[in-house]
Amino acid sequence: MYLLGLGSVLLALKWWEIGPVATWSWWWVLSPLAGAVAWWAWADWSGYTKRKAMQRDDERKAARIQRQRESLGVKLRR
Repeated sequence: MYLLGLGSVLLALKWWEIGPVATWSWWWVLSPLAGAVAWWAWADWSGYTKRKAMQRDDERKAARIQRQRESLGVKLRR
């Protein structure tokens, strides 16, 4: 996400010819966007995105179960 933000800022600076970015090559300006595409492709290919989504779901599930136990007054056995 940081690469996408950086690429967007550099693209805007190049487009409106602001600051030293106006003299940079388009390759340097667009390289963070290419990096973002490469990151997303790798994250989808490796299963990283799916693992993170499953982890968030598990955390929400555990929090929901804990809230329900507290509302019922059930204590955990240890």
